[in-house]
Amino acid sequence: MLTTLIFATLTAVAPLGDSTAKAAPTNTICPVRGHSVTPGKSPIVTVRGRQYYLCCSECDGMLTKNPDQYLGKDGTPKNAKGMAAPKAGHDHGTHQH
Repeated sequence: MLTTLIFATLTAVAPLGDSTAKAAPTNTICPVRGHSVTPGKSPIVTVRGRQYYLCCSECDGMLTKNPDQYLGKDGTPKNAKGMAAPKAGHDHGTHQH
């Protein structure tokens, strides 16, 4: 019975870092391509416990696969610091922002 109680207690506790992931994103441009984002409409991705708005769903995979390319050590998008983030080729013919 004690084991069941301990297990129930441990599974009810949220993992560390969840509180930061639940905070709304604050970036105003996409960390991958530098395009404008629209809070409430733009796709959101969580990387390292922090959420970011993206200009389109294609940027999700690029940011999650190589976050160091687009994010500083503190999690701030590199292009938000005045540093030019690498921009991948992007054709708007297949989707809209």
